[in-house]
Amino acid sequence: MDVPDSPANLRYLGKHRGGHGGAGYPQVRLVALVACGTRAVIDAVFGPRAQGESTQAHRLLRSLGAGMIVLVDRGFDANVFLAKVAGTKADFLVRLKSNRRPPVLARYRDGSYLCLLGGVQVRIIECQITIATTEGKRTGVYRLATTVGDARRYPALEIVKLYHERWEVESAYFALKSTMLGGRVLRSTSPTGLAQEIYALLTVYQVLRIAITDACDTSPDTNPDRASFTIALEAARDQVVKATNVIAGTVIDLVGAIGRQVLDDLMPARRPRTGPRAVKRPLSRYAYRSLRISRSTYKATINIDILAPTRAGPLKSAGQWVLAA
Repeated sequence: MDVPDSPANLRYLGKHRGGHGGAGYPQVRLVALVACGTRAVIDAVFGPRAQGESTQAHRLLRSLGAGMIVLVDRGFDANVFLAKVAGTKADFLVRLKSNRRPPVLARYRDGSYLCLLGGVQVRIIECQITIATTEGKRTGVYRLATTVGDARRYPALEIVKLYHERWEVESAYFALKSTMLGGRVLRSTSPTGLAQEIYALLTVYQVLRIAITDACDTSPDTNPDRASFTIALEAARDQVVKATNVIAGTVIDLVGAIGRQVLDDLMPARRPRTGPRAVKRPLSRYAYRSLRISRSTYKATINIDILAPTRAGPLKSAGQWVLAA
């Protein structure tokens, strides 16, 4: 997140360099552990941008425990980090970098296989994902590693579909940076003030997520994915402006005005994410054309083939899953 270019913030955060020289604002890096179902923040840490995501992620290990499965991308596939995650008794599901060649110790009938990563016994699932639209077709190969070892209870195809839920953290970041902040620069000119401002931002975000989840719990079969964070935020602002029910009675309404507005305007069922990452604030207003990013919506068919290594080395298809989106 961008912060004011004050002397105190510069001493604390420094200023990174970009393609056109020094950046306009110092930045603070926020790394969060987010619940996929509700997108509530379980834990969050922040600090100078010079501290990498993987470095800051070690501080989040304090909030992991048995009964959790942590979905992480390939930037966090270091053996040391994965061993520490496993040491918390939590399971993990991580995408491995393409240059890794884990040894095959045993094979399962669903196409996955057993190996060791940093002394941790994991199950490897390789799959080929193809996304087809009227504009063309794209194919990529994913290699996933998980400590969830029961291949009968948790087949490879279900594990692959679960990994897609990792994008819920992107929705949380979008709500924080775009919906709540509107892309604005934080206001505080000192590191202490920045900490207060970030914690206030996270607190309001969490309260709204609680209100959304409480409201959805009162409506059977209503997934929190269908609740609009923007509607919840605007309803909360209206409540503050009107100062309605600022003093609570003895009976707490778990739904309340915020929840009722959310339930009255639910979004359609969530669609799988198929779009590439895109720069939200390009340096030039004409950058979108040069980046060749399509903003159109297409009907997409996702085909997942589970790949299994043969003795000769090539991969073969072990199953597939097709989804129209």
